[in-house]
Amino acid sequence: MFDVGFSELLVIAVVALLVLGPERLPKAARFAGLWVRKARSHWNSVKAEFERDLADDDLKRSLRETQDMLRDAQASLRNAGTGLQQELQGAGDAVMRGLPAAASTADSSAEPLLPLESSRNLPGELPAGAHVAHPESADESRSEEQSMHTPMDEPPPPDDADDEVPQR
Repeated sequence: MFDVGFSELLVIAVVALLVLGPERLPKAARFAGLWVRKARSHWNSVKAEFERDLADDDLKRSLRETQDMLRDAQASLRNAGTGLQQELQGAGDAVMRGLPAAASTADSSAEPLLPLESSRNLPGELPAGAHVAHPESADESRSEEQSMHTPMDEPPPPDDADDEVPQR
């Protein structure tokens, strides 16, 4: 900090010895040491307080950014919820007016729609075991059911080779 070397310290000690004398020099050295310690402690406390303020500012900035992200997420969730409500309202209106033309052309063997139980389900959730039959996928689901039925599901034919063989 002050860039003081050994030779400069030696010159300062000799001058202090000449000015103060050998009786007062130890007392003056203790006094100077006390002031140096106080100055260092004050400097360290100011430095620590400054670092705490910087950390507080960082935390405040981070908190502000997190709050902004939460507000954005909340707004997008509200928009999505509004969109879902509008779609649900449109679907309810369509059901009230009657099934659309595509649904009336579907095969009558398709599974019926089960009503939603709003008291036990979250919005957009179907009750347990509920199936939604889509008119476009009715033919596909029938073909999938037929392809899932394999000969392994049937019992094997009786085997005549297991009959008793006459012994000789």
